Amino acid sequence: MSAGQPPRPQRRTARSRSAPPLRPGREEPRSYPRPSREDLAAATDKTIADVIGVGLDVLFVGINPGLWSAATGWHFARPGNRFWPALHRGGFTPRLLHPSEQDELPTFGLGITNMVARASARADELTAAELVDGAAQLTDKVARYQPRWVAVVGVTAYRIGFARPKARFGPQPEQLADARLWVLPNPSGLNAHYTPQTLGAAFAELHAAALG
Repeated sequence: MSAGQPPRPQRRTARSRSAPPLRPGREEPRSYPRPSREDLAAATDKTIADVIGVGLDVLFVGINPGLWSAATGWHFARPGNRFWPALHRGGFTPRLLHPSEQDELPTFGLGITNMVARASARADELTAAELVDGAAQLTDKVARYQPRWVAVVGVTAYRIGFARPKARFGPQPEQLADARLWVLPNPSGLNAHYTPQTLGAAFAELHAAALG
């Protein structure tokens, strides 16, 4: 490893015996504090840390953090966001992870970052210039961390940020640095075009291509 290069995470697969699926009735459900209105208001424009390491199999890219994420420090944290269930349905994790368990992702070869770092109540509050700048920063990040696949979670942000107005879901013909590119549907609960089942199926297609 060269000096200054981030360490590679230790891996385990989604079928690892060290992380078996949860069995109903075997564990008490955990409760997590909900951010207050004041917490959410104060979270505007905050940033949260990436979940990342060198040489990941898939780096998932959100559009930008929502206020719940900025208030808690957890990606895709808002109740009703379907990222974590889709990740499990798609075969990437052996059980449904809570957002607070996000630091386990690199052990499965997975990571999370965002195109735009600042938090907002809605993704449509971002400007086109922010998405274009975010795409350039994402390209630099991918060149540094060298994931095999980059999965952008949201086709509209991808189209604007990378000037690909006709991009569709699924694999993309171009690469990002040396990584393969895939575009997934936005897992927000506001995306009525996808059910939990069809969203999980979209994630499963990426799983088959990247890890199958």
